[in-house]
Amino acid sequence: MTPTVEHLLAQEPYRHLRIDQTEIILLGTAHVSPVSARIVAELITTGEFDTVAIELCMSRQRAILDPEAMSKLDLFSVIRAGQAPMVAASLALGAYQQRLADQYGIEPGAEMRAAIHGALDQGLPLALIDRDIGLTLRRAYRAIPWWQRMGLIGGLFASVMSREKIDEAEIERLKEGDILESTFSEFAEQSRALYEPLIDERDRYMAAHLRKLAATGNSRRVLAVVGAGHLKGIDHYAALEQQAPDAVLTELERAPPKARWPKYVPWVVVGVILTGFVIGFTRNTELGLQMVLDWIMINGGLAAVGATIALAHPGTILTAALAAPLTSLNPTIGVGFVAAAVELYLRKPQVGDFAQLRRDTTSPRGWWRNRVSRVLLVFLLTTLGSALGTYIGGARIFGHLFGSG
Repeated sequence: MTPTVEHLLAQEPYRHLRIDQTEIILLGTAHVSPVSARIVAELITTGEFDTVAIELCMSRQRAILDPEAMSKLDLFSVIRAGQAPMVAASLALGAYQQRLADQYGIEPGAEMRAAIHGALDQGLPLALIDRDIGLTLRRAYRAIPWWQRMGLIGGLFASVMSREKIDEAEIERLKEGDILESTFSEFAEQSRALYEPLIDERDRYMAAHLRKLAATGNSRRVLAVVGAGHLKGIDHYAALEQQAPDAVLTELERAPPKARWPKYVPWVVVGVILTGFVIGFTRNTELGLQMVLDWIMINGGLAAVGATIALAHPGTILTAALAAPLTSLNPTIGVGFVAAAVELYLRKPQVGDFAQLRRDTTSPRGWWRNRVSRVLLVFLLTTLGSALGTYIGGARIFGHLFGSG
């Protein structure tokens, strides 16, 4: 006897919503539970639903349907577009997922995969109701003060570099949320500014998508599969939101505005450094030359150190050393781009590097062994080295001017 919808939902967390003429079963799942995947698959096969909605965006769905999507990366275009940090962050999140799978024999997101394949098998429309993960990360990054951002990024990569086993408490958190929330849970719990884009805004966004789906009148009974931690928020916004769904989606899809002052900082720094050079040469040619030499040695040296830590090709290390003193005086181009492009030319990633990318990035050693991830490391570490060199070199220059050098 085929189990009924009521029987399948008896032991599961869910909400029963009615929006206009559409009935929505909002099913709360555990993203690391094989039971949740089985329940989702069985609910779809009951034939009681005419639409399936899932807590995924287009890029996350693509990653599920095409696990080898990373192998299609145009790495040079990624670096040129300034997307290397975002790709590195995505790899770090993927590495965290892989560690879970390896340690506990579980497959994070199995219930979403079951929903996708179930909808395809039954010929049902599939609605992706979550916000794009890249936009969510950008809004989260911009939501917190600049001095907390390094801690946020550091915490993400520390979770990858750590070889400690993921404890049971972390697994329990995953049963209530998703990989994204779990990775940043400690920060989100301590910061309302971070909690809003990671969790609250997504609740509101998914509720708006469901309201828009209901407004079309094309769906009478919808199965919406979301993490259990989203049930309360989505239920709240679905019932009480007064703003039109399209207006909510537009508002929450808007890229957060950049603060205007940071874009002027590099130019101010360049102006200050060049002014220091002019004053130095005005006072004494030997002093001016010493300041230029210090600038080259410190800035180029630290960029080269970054490239060396990334285990870059010797040609890349030399390029970083030569380029950094110049690129630091030209905010329109960074040494990270130059060094990564040279590394990409000298050590072209092979097909096997892309194929092993997800697996290699689960371990610290793998980030350096894989040619794809190593290019990203070259970009990040030479950029960091040059940034340190700019401020240390600048301090050295003014130390000369004011008699402390």
